[in-house]
Amino acid sequence: MTSGATLKRRLTILGSTGSIGTNTLDVIRQLGGRSCFEIAAVTGNGNIELLAQQAMDVGAELAVTADERHYDSLKAALAGTGIEAAAGKSGLIEAAERDAGWVMAAIVGTAGLAPTLAAARRGADIALANKECLVSAGDLFVNAVTAGGGKLIPVDSEHSAIFQSLEDDQRHAVERIVLTASGGPFRTWSREQMAGVTADIARAHPNWSMGLKISIGSASMFNKALEMIEARHLFGVQPDQIEVIVHPQSIVHSMVGYTDGSVLAQLGCPDMRTAIGYALTYPLRTKLDVERLDFAKLSRLDFEAPDEVRFPALRLARTAMQRGGVQGAVMNAAEEIAFHAFVTGRIGFLEMADIAETVMESMADRAPALTMEDVFAADGEARARAEETISVNEKAA
Repeated sequence: MTSGATLKRRLTILGSTGSIGTNTLDVIRQLGGRSCFEIAAVTGNGNIELLAQQAMDVGAELAVTADERHYDSLKAALAGTGIEAAAGKSGLIEAAERDAGWVMAAIVGTAGLAPTLAAARRGADIALANKECLVSAGDLFVNAVTAGGGKLIPVDSEHSAIFQSLEDDQRHAVERIVLTASGGPFRTWSREQMAGVTADIARAHPNWSMGLKISIGSASMFNKALEMIEARHLFGVQPDQIEVIVHPQSIVHSMVGYTDGSVLAQLGCPDMRTAIGYALTYPLRTKLDVERLDFAKLSRLDFEAPDEVRFPALRLARTAMQRGGVQGAVMNAAEEIAFHAFVTGRIGFLEMADIAETVMESMADRAPALTMEDVFAADGEARARAEETISVNEKAA
């Protein structure tokens, strides 16, 4: 495939104003824009000016703000355009249920679970950038995609790399999945150094341009922890088949090791548009205006084992996978509360993992989730326990 003109796809972008969403719109523009794609809906949160402009630029039928307080502002911004406005959880579900064959699931956090699930249930192909769908809901979400009849195509650079390196007729021969991690801005820092960092320091990723939540998740390696759990559900492997290796250059995006000793990897310059473009045109490839990898200029590619003492999130992910049940949902929910406490100055950088571990331990005996209601219940309880733990620590200090 060499031109977007042959695609003629109808799309919805959940989370269009974030980093993944804006890059998705750039890929769509490169592949022909409105002449080649129909945009059923776009959604955002508080950046109403950008959301309204995006909706007008792509000719979306519906624009949704997740924050009901911004509904009037969005409606006013779209007045006279013919574009519908909606808000809140019901608005996100409405966007997900619009007739669109391909849905970018890029809403950050558990807030993206319900709308992405709604899109999966009606049979849309899901370009998955929302980690929480698999971390929190796991098999329930995969089963919903399967029952709906759509495809699940990962957009995280690491999972996209694995997806591209997996040979469909050789799944039985997969020995290990190797997720690469840049190591973030604190790769060489001691725990003592990390103890005093602020959110502004933690958000400065050395290689990738990402939003606040993902950037800080990279610094703490909680992002990689969530990706480990995702990989288990995406690729049907066991916890002991999932490895993490630190690769500071972010050129090798991840690898698949086979039983004959072969290792297949996907390489490229750090640019999310490559993975997004692949998800949009899968199983074909198309031409994108992204930087090309120049091997002659690569002086070295480094790899090193991660330090689970300095970055305990990786250890917590293994614990969550081993325990099963709703531990993934619990870890994710507690980390989200801890993240917000960190960026608002209530706790230190290292305390995020401590909060998550405390809540995981307190809910270690929970039964597996049989329904999505079970997932949401575990999520809610974990958030409450995390907030309580933070409050108790604040009073003790």
